[in-house]
Amino acid sequence: MSEHSAVVRWQRGSDEFARGRYSRAHEWRFDGGATVHASASPSVVRVPWSDPAGVDPEEALVAAVSSCHMLWFLSLAAERGFVVDAYADDAIGTMARIAPGRQAITEVVLRPRIAFSGAMPDTATIAGLHESAHERCFIANSVRTDVRVEPGEMPP
Repeated sequence: MSEHSAVVRWQRGSDEFARGRYSRAHEWRFDGGATVHASASPSVVRVPWSDPAGVDPEEALVAAVSSCHMLWFLSLAAERGFVVDAYADDAIGTMARIAPGRQAITEVVLRPRIAFSGAMPDTATIAGLHESAHERCFIANSVRTDVRVEPGEMPP
């Protein structure tokens, strides 16, 4: 078993907190020293009370699912002797209403494009690598969101 931590920090400043007129900008700090500027999504809290330059929790969830899938795919491809030169994914998460007053990211679609060199895996092998990566992804296994993988071609 392992533990993973993040420090989330927010400071009110001089805003009118009780009237909902306060900044949602905050920061995430991670044990390796990375600091990420974060905020509520402008689609959830309007500007100026959100900061479009910040990473919002919804984007972070989509990135975490995509990153986890990619890392497993790379590991499994290497185990099989395939050489991956590049991996790109334009992942999309969809927010939807799940009950009155409740919303959730109900779907994450991964659209990985992969460039190989050397021995090229066939389409069935690539699909199998994606399936195995999806089954092993800690993040996908941790959420109720439907996660789909729709591989694409790496542009030249």
